[in-house]
Amino acid sequence: MGSRTLLTSLFVVFLTMSPLLVEAQQRTYCNPINIDYGYTPIPNLATHGKHRATADPVIVTFKGKYYLFSTNQWGYWYSDDMCHWNFVPRKFLRERNVTYDELCAPAAFVMKDELYLIGSTHGPAFSMWKSKDPTTDNWEIAVDSLKAGAWDPGFLYEDDTDKLYMYWGSSNVFPILGTEINTKTLQSEGYVKPLISLVPEDHGWERFGEYNDNTFLQPFMEGAWMTKHNGKYYLQYGGPGTEFSGYADGVYISEMPLDRFEYQSHNPFAYKPGGFARGAGHGATYQDTFGNWWHVSTIILNQKNNFERRIGIWPAGFDQDDIMYCNTAYGDYPTYLPQKNANHVQGLFTGWMVLNYNKPVQTSSTLGGYTSNYAVDEDMKTYWSAKTGNNGEWFQTDLGDVSTINAIQINYADQDVEFMGKSSGVYHQYKIYSSLDGKKWSVLIDKSKNETDVPHDYIELKNPAKARYLKMENIKMPTGKFALSGFRVFGKGAGEKPNSVEDFIVLRTDPKKFGERRNSWLRWKQNDLADGYIIYFGKSPDKLYGSIMVYGKNEYYFSGMDRTDAYYFQIEAFNNNGISERTPIVKSE
Repeated sequence: MGSRTLLTSLFVVFLTMSPLLVEAQQRTYCNPINIDYGYTPIPNLATHGKHRATADPVIVTFKGKYYLFSTNQWGYWYSDDMCHWNFVPRKFLRERNVTYDELCAPAAFVMKDELYLIGSTHGPAFSMWKSKDPTTDNWEIAVDSLKAGAWDPGFLYEDDTDKLYMYWGSSNVFPILGTEINTKTLQSEGYVKPLISLVPEDHGWERFGEYNDNTFLQPFMEGAWMTKHNGKYYLQYGGPGTEFSGYADGVYISEMPLDRFEYQSHNPFAYKPGGFARGAGHGATYQDTFGNWWHVSTIILNQKNNFERRIGIWPAGFDQDDIMYCNTAYGDYPTYLPQKNANHVQGLFTGWMVLNYNKPVQTSSTLGGYTSNYAVDEDMKTYWSAKTGNNGEWFQTDLGDVSTINAIQINYADQDVEFMGKSSGVYHQYKIYSSLDGKKWSVLIDKSKNETDVPHDYIELKNPAKARYLKMENIKMPTGKFALSGFRVFGKGAGEKPNSVEDFIVLRTDPKKFGERRNSWLRWKQNDLADGYIIYFGKSPDKLYGSIMVYGKNEYYFSGMDRTDAYYFQIEAFNNNGISERTPIVKSE
């Protein structure tokens, strides 16, 4: 082998071993998902600052691809792998001078060899569309208008019966409704059935408010979605309001599509009130190309406006007893993408921990009270902002010790942005440097040539890197100042993981005495090595499907319980080095 050939071979090996990002098939994703969210197009929702916003997502699998529709994006996305999403510009309202509110809380379903789509409408103002190839703007009208009208609609088409059903409702007064739709005319023939209503006096999680404790307004029931599994109909709904961390999805079950629905005891089935990305309400359940179930839903942000929101995707499914569940434990940490024979009950969490939670930071500049620690506090509502969006502004984080880095998530915040509505041709550019000692630096990630809009950029390193310090240098912002709600570094530290939590107790009113049964107070001994805790709960010791993430405290006031039922709880501690053993199960009568 000649010397030039040898050097070339060694250079190829070096590139293969380098931790620098190389464009390759990612194995993981991280919530909120990284898509080019449009900015709110509605002026009266931007009075406290222009910002990105969407909600009410639907994903359907069609001809081997995933299609994602959500509120007011002036288009939609498709993907081959649930990781890389391609945006297709499109407005669906016809013959109306609509400047902003377009496709709101959409419904999509597959019937035979076509994908159907419609937005929310109170009357016959919105056409239903269909396409055999939605990878391009290739749609035709399926029916000029849905005469029944439907806000927050959801559809179920049954191949075996050739029947189509519609479910809808968004109200703090009226129930979810259902009707059969004629598959030829695509209209209801008049029979409309009220199906389910909220029962907040029994179901604590259905009460309005951030902590289900506000009584000035009745809770909202919305976002109907129907899934058929094993001969049963699962009617899903969102509550109690899109503004709150406890925004969740519940489910009723029946053996009939339009009658006799019963509340599933394990509710809410999709729930994520804590952590960086909070909320798992108003969503849709679908199957991946391997047949595994997933739930896509709304993540609340609620910083500049109540309707500032994002999208999250969570592993879901049905257990051996046909109980519907959604696994949100560590749901805003790196999660494996769809794979064959996945165990969604166990979850698809990679085990990569946050390495820089509340660790020391330095910055090039700081704007007012948007201080630097807000970028590492695991709260998406708070953020650091530099004084400008100029090339050269930087943010630096200290992991405390040399650690193994597997992935990084860059969550940009909207500070003094200029856009409203969907903006095309905008992008972020930056570099991330790593160092063992804070003196000698090397490029870890180079996005200086990036030309895509990446508001929640997630980078999985092809090979893990070793570093203690990371520094992000801004090159270009699409608009506004260089601002971060979360510079999140994932991997494993070199220290000790926490020991099991001690003295875990659950305090709740005795069922034989008068008192508030929908609430409980959970306390435990503070674990000196813990960054945070995961509380698992359920109504059976073998079905602890609910989870709550708590940072930095040794108590939690849980107000999402059903009044009459016993509950079971466990807790585990975590830090940048790993996760403790769970405690023994505690029963609360």
